[in-house]
Parts: sequence; C-alpha cells; structure tokens
Amino acid sequence: MASTVWKGYVSFGLISVPIRLFVAAREEHIGFNQIHKECGTRVKQQLYCPHDERVVERSELAKGYQVDKDTYVLVTDEELKSLEAESSESMEIQQFVKLDDVDPVYYQTSYYTVPEDPGRRAYALILQGMEQLKLGAIAKITLHQREQIVMIRPYNKGLVLHTLYYPAEVRQIAEYGQDEDLKLQKAEVDLAEQFMKQLTAKFEPEQFKDEYQTRVEELIERKEAGMVLKSEKHPKKHMAPVINLMDALKKSMEQQEEAVGKKEPQRATATKTATRRKKAS
Repeated sequence: MASTVWKGYVSFGLISVPIRLFVAAREEHIGFNQIHKECGTRVKQQLYCPHDERVVERSELAKGYQVDKDTYVLVTDEELKSLEAESSESMEIQQFVKLDDVDPVYYQTSYYTVPEDPGRRAYALILQGMEQLKLGAIAKITLHQREQIVMIRPYNKGLVLHTLYYPAEVRQIAEYGQDEDLKLQKAEVDLAEQFMKQLTAKFEPEQFKDEYQTRVEELIERKEAGMVLKSEKHPKKHMAPVINLMDALKKSMEQQEEAVGKKEPQRATATKTATRRKKAS
C-alpha cells in the first residue's frame, strides 16, 4: 500500500474535504555502489579536513554558508528548525484560475489527492465543477516543514496536486528566445505545419520505454549468469546543419511517408494473425 505524504483538509469556502496525498510520479533508475575492484568489497566514504590533515567524524560537522572565499557563517540545526513553518492540517484554496494560465514550467512535484469517506461527496462536487469550468485551484500547504504554493487540477477522474516553483526559482536565461526577429517565408511555415500534422498522433505514454535502463538490467542479468560480454556501441546520429529548410522538410515528409508505408503491411499481418487465433480458439 502506498504511503501517505500528507493528511489534512482542503477547504473551499465553508466546505472542508478530508484528503490524503500520495506521490504521483517518481523517477526510476538503477543504483550502483562503489566497489573496490581488487577484492569486491563495498568501500566507505571518509570526510577529510585539509586544514587539520585528518579524517573527521560526522558528529564534528556543522552547516556553513559561504560568504567569502574561505569564510563561512555556521548555522545550527536548532536555529534552522526554529524557522520552519508549523505543520498544518489545513490547505485553503486561495483562488481558481484557468488551467492555461499556469505554465507547466512552474510544476514541481505531483501528488494524487484521495478523499476520506466523509468527504467523498464534497470532493466529487469540487472535481465536477472544476472539470466543467476547466479550472485549476491555487492553494497553500505546509509540506516537509516548508510553506508551498500548489496547483490542484482535474486529472483522470480525480484531483492531482502539483507543488509550484516560486518565480525566483524559475531561471532566466539571457540567450533564450532571441530568434524572434528571424523572417520566415510563408512557404516554409506552411510546409513545416504540414509535416507537423503528418507526425501528430494521440499521446499514449505506454509506448515510451526507458530503453537504457532495460539494457542495463539485461547487462546485469547476463553478467550475473557468468556470460562473457562483448562491448556494444550504439551508433550516434550525426546531424548536419540544415542548409535549405524547404529541401529538408520535403525530404523529411518523404521519409515519414515511407516509414508509414512499411508499418501498414505489418499492421495488416498482425490483424490477420490475431483473427486466425480467435477462430482457432
């Protein structure tokens, strides 16, 4: 059973809905330990002080904020703890917004909200209203001892909550968005849009897999079985700079049409095979 991240009430005017938060998505990757090659033992990390020229224990450590090249302000855990926001069991909706008004660049971590039994009817009322009006809700919550702004929005028959970055946390890059003065020919734009339409399809996340992780898992399984492995190199695509946009777009469309043409016979064969299996069964 999934563990609860937060338990409390989301309030909407005089309506309070008891809910629980569960992590909606988490990055997956294969972890490795640092091993001494000579004996196969996992190594231990040590903390070394270059001033005293000795290994120090973790009990001797303190948090320090660098204010100059070799100058640090030391801060204790107790001092930091006194600044933490008090834990709260209430999350009040501050306002409703059009979903398109909140750019996804502000989305941080996603959580599923699940209503407790006494609040299911009120939860359904808020969900249905937000779905029909295509609205999201902005609220405040204290999560992990930090006050955060969150966005609540309808998703797949429920309400999902996203913690939001503060504006100061969204980086500004001077080089970004500097090509707005480029003049494009209408024929180039039309052909590019035609190619985009050719590639447009329904988003089906199930079709995307982490192929690198799969290859790493297979590598570990083969090595565990004692197999001698040959190094495999996956060729990289070397993309040449586009000289003529029109020629590049036309060639891209031709390649896409060829690829689709090759897939059609495969689909037809798969359909026939499935039909034969049904008849046989």
